[in-house]
Amino acid sequence: MTNIPTELLRTLLTVVDLRSFTKAAQKLGVTQPAVSAQIKRLQFLLGFDLLDKSAPGVSLTEKGGAVVSQARRLLAINDQIVSLARESGHGRVLRLGLPGDFVGLPLWQALARFRARWPEVRLHMKTCCSSTLLHELEQGDLDVVVAMTSPHPHDMASHHWREELVWVRGPMAPLDLGQPLPLISRGEGCIFHRHMVAALEAAGRSFEIVFTAGHVDELSRAAAAGLGFTALTRSLVDPALMCGDAGLPKLAEVICGICVTADTDPAVRDDLVGLLTETLTPRSAGKPPVAEPRPAPRATMQSVA
Repeated sequence: MTNIPTELLRTLLTVVDLRSFTKAAQKLGVTQPAVSAQIKRLQFLLGFDLLDKSAPGVSLTEKGGAVVSQARRLLAINDQIVSLARESGHGRVLRLGLPGDFVGLPLWQALARFRARWPEVRLHMKTCCSSTLLHELEQGDLDVVVAMTSPHPHDMASHHWREELVWVRGPMAPLDLGQPLPLISRGEGCIFHRHMVAALEAAGRSFEIVFTAGHVDELSRAAAAGLGFTALTRSLVDPALMCGDAGLPKLAEVICGICVTADTDPAVRDDLVGLLTETLTPRSAGKPPVAEPRPAPRATMQSVA
């Protein structure tokens, strides 16, 4: 261990100062399970307990008290450095990561509105698979991440919604039950790939990977041309594709979540999260669905795109 993400230390101080996980979650704009997960991760990185489980309420261990004392000094220096950047006119950098599935004109328009409202914020964005983005978020290399997981939302998700995953093909790709199903995929790191393979194997259906695409656009074009079958969330299905096939097994749904760090400025964070939710959440009957409340984390493993 060479680095401790500052958002973990900030979460610890908020819990200690407010003497409540619930109040800390409200102040930081995340869920209580997310706060608990960050404290557990900080303890894992340090290798010892920070909170005394035998004492009522929020009580620090001896080492926990020492960490809190040093964390206050470290964060004070961190905030002074950030304020110097703001005074110099460069503003702060907000780092956003999301899968390429969501990239398109509506997203660019939403981000343009965000930049117009927050001219002092320098928005840096990258696209990658969800598993990589979540790892970078946990390491402190990203501030806001949109990611797909299954079967539960990520612990740091402040908002999430469910997406139906469906089989798609081009009009020239008929289903032949007597032959291995030709699959178009983005590789084993993609959650869509894993759901396709799991469903086919559970149904005893043979298949072969005929094309591995690098981006969802390549995936859609290959399927539309009749190269094979693939899976997409219903909201991403191109008009050139045929959706659904009665002869194929049902696919598990995926959960899209917007994950944020506790270190992100609340006003900036809430505005960006609101724009992302409004832009990326599928519409139903012309009305945007309400983001679901975050359930408590479970012990089962979750997969990520």
